[in-house]
Amino acid sequence: MRALQISAYGNPSDVLHLADVPSPGAPGKGEVLIEIELAPLNKHDLLFMGGYFGGPAAPTVVGNEGYGRVAAVGPDVENVKVGDRVLAPVLSLTWSEQILAPAKTLFALPAADPLQLAQLGSNPPTAALLLSEYTDLKPGDWIVQNGANSGVGRSLIAIAKKRGFRTINLVRRDELIDEMKQAGGDIVLKDDPASVAKAVQTVGKDAIRLAVDSVGGGATDTLIQLLSDRGVLVTYAAATGQPLAINPLQLIGKHLTVKGFYLGDYDYLSKVLPAQIEAAPLIASGALRVPVAAVYPIAKIKDALEHVQQGGKVLLDFS
Repeated sequence: MRALQISAYGNPSDVLHLADVPSPGAPGKGEVLIEIELAPLNKHDLLFMGGYFGGPAAPTVVGNEGYGRVAAVGPDVENVKVGDRVLAPVLSLTWSEQILAPAKTLFALPAADPLQLAQLGSNPPTAALLLSEYTDLKPGDWIVQNGANSGVGRSLIAIAKKRGFRTINLVRRDELIDEMKQAGGDIVLKDDPASVAKAVQTVGKDAIRLAVDSVGGGATDTLIQLLSDRGVLVTYAAATGQPLAINPLQLIGKHLTVKGFYLGDYDYLSKVLPAQIEAAPLIASGALRVPVAAVYPIAKIKDALEHVQQGGKVLLDFS
């Protein structure tokens, strides 16, 4: 059986390779055998292979997400059947032609574009939990985010709209403004200091209670300026690799709270599946769509690694 495996933790281009590994065998009680068809390749995967999040001893198969077909079910499995398309559990070493998974972590996906369903594993749950875990938002409330054109950003727009929230969306390229408005963003602005006055003018006296940061550096300061008194800033990524720029006077004067989010934290494990189930109909309806830059067969993994580091959503084809 083919799988993508690292020989050691380090630079993914040096340590990741295609290997033959033992097949997982038949599913046991409460288990399902999944034939993986597609898997996203994300920046998080690069960090995992670099050893930033821990993991099993190397050599090991890696992979944080996977989408595929139920090939066999073990005894006492009733929630999915052979032939159903499902998501592999998040962070379950998914980059293999077949994996075993507990049936209780799965659900049958609706009919939709496989390239979109394959991205349901981590980005929509991240967005859903960012909206629910840090402040008690009510319908009509405002959220501001940067990196709005990312997979999480687009998911946040769609899920926020479903829940009745309104979004201010900051992007770093002018050509993305109309695209993100079409994706459902209520306000879409270029991410620069001038966006603060524009957003405030549009929002008026309404409060901006939650800010979501994936960029870091000076972009964080823009979010801090937009947050209302006792607002919460949550960061889940750092696209620039720069430290968060936070004016301590804003932090103190507005009684702000700053938090960090990681989907793999133990506290969120039981909440990922319900968030996936919530987001799946948004993909089926087309309300949530993330453009795919390229799909690579797993034999071309080196090309895929190079592409994802340059930007754009990349998927791996295991079929």
